[in-house]
Amino acid sequence: MSDDAGFHADRTQEIFLPAVAEAVPPSHGGAGVIEVAAYRGDTEFDREVIEKLASAAARSVPGVAELGGDVARFFNSVLDRVGLDKVGDATRGVTAKVDGIDVDITVVLCLKAGEVVSEVTAAVRTKVIEAVEHYGVHVNNCKVKVDDILMPEA
Repeated sequence: MSDDAGFHADRTQEIFLPAVAEAVPPSHGGAGVIEVAAYRGDTEFDREVIEKLASAAARSVPGVAELGGDVARFFNSVLDRVGLDKVGDATRGVTAKVDGIDVDITVVLCLKAGEVVSEVTAAVRTKVIEAVEHYGVHVNNCKVKVDDILMPEA
């Protein structure tokens, strides 16, 4: 029996593990093009798309009364009175900075009175990140700013 056969604990062993690599886009046409059509371009997200997704997610969290700071909510109430109630609602209170598929999001909100701030803001952050990352982008940072607390009407 030779020394090369079998396992030797006192020696470095070489192990072969096959690697799985992503397909390389073809450099020419042909039948292989159908399989790798996804490599023929880039996907870009406009800032407004991310803001709409984040806004819808933040509104769905219990304890969030409204989105936006004082000025944004004031102008929204004016627009509501003149019949333009949908203008700016989709992205109000949310700003996004988009760099390819990496985004930074800031959510400004008004809480309902009696809510635990840390619980609502954590839930908002979680919902926003899940909603946006579901579409294939990566959220680097999600900042939640509590601008006001909506007191119950007397």
